Amino acid sequence: MTAPISTLSHMDLNGALSSNFIPNREYLLLGSVLDTSVEVLLHRLRGLCDNVDHGPEGFNDHEMSFSIRKSDQNEQPLVLRVRRSLDPGYADHPWQLRYIGQEELGDKSRPTIVRSSIDVATSNTVVDFLTELGCKMDFEYITRGYMFRKGRMKITVSKIFKVNQNKGPENIHTDMISQSYLVELSVIAATGQDAVADDMRIFAEQLRPLVQLEKVDYKRFVDPTPRPQ
Repeated sequence: MTAPISTLSHMDLNGALSSNFIPNREYLLLGSVLDTSVEVLLHRLRGLCDNVDHGPEGFNDHEMSFSIRKSDQNEQPLVLRVRRSLDPGYADHPWQLRYIGQEELGDKSRPTIVRSSIDVATSNTVVDFLTELGCKMDFEYITRGYMFRKGRMKITVSKIFKVNQNKGPENIHTDMISQSYLVELSVIAATGQDAVADDMRIFAEQLRPLVQLEKVDYKRFVDPTPRPQ
């Protein structure tokens, strides 16, 4: 069992940082599968992944994206994600605050996206806290689907729903966005463990032709127009 962060000494933390022990990099591949083919993909994943005896873990999450502008208006804003589970059985679980950095520039032959990632468990007042800091919510959505594990790899197959803003936070109404599921293959690892990307590439090959997991330049889908202040 890992000791809580509060029990780690300052020296322990410095040692973890200097040895790149802290998992702060996300390796990621993305793809999609049509609704009509998702059951075939789920069947394939049940045969390939570790939790075959118990089946995949279902999830129903509400995610919000917040941003805050830096003093230099020409710089990219700081973006933070807040996630909470909507499943009644997880009502008492902590919310999750996540920072995701820009894709790292470097070797174009890298088999996966590589970006910085930091996750922190928080209380359910985190939205109020971010609002007080001056953050603004850019968008929110619901994800419902299944999560599989293969060693240190996490595979999620999820449907994304748009949140209807006319409803209150305790009575969320959603609208389906597309006729497909988002498929994500990811690993959270420490800096310098690039070999894990090759393991992900090999696993992704086993899912073809059901789904093509690849590096996606997600910045192409982001509107570069500055948001009015």
